[in-house]
Amino acid sequence: MGSSEAEMRVRAAAWILAAACRDEDPELFFPIGTTGPSLLQVAAAKQVCARCPVRPDCLESALESGQDAGIWGGLTELERRELKHSPGRIGRRG
Repeated sequence: MGSSEAEMRVRAAAWILAAACRDEDPELFFPIGTTGPSLLQVAAAKQVCARCPVRPDCLESALESGQDAGIWGGLTELERRELKHSPGRIGRRG
């Protein structure tokens, strides 16, 4: 017998409990703009991501769910868009 869809979702999202950003202000990961003070905010968010043990899971989740705002897995919206459309990207779901 297979797992229910709800159980699969819980397991897939379990990485959130180990995320380094869990205790940070969520606004840090959603800068407004791409210049000036926003660049400092992006850098600070990426520093949190750099020490995160589940960064790859976060990034994959963002790519699979189509997150189009914020810093996820250490990448900005533009960086994720570029990665998603890069010819060498291979997703987990094939």
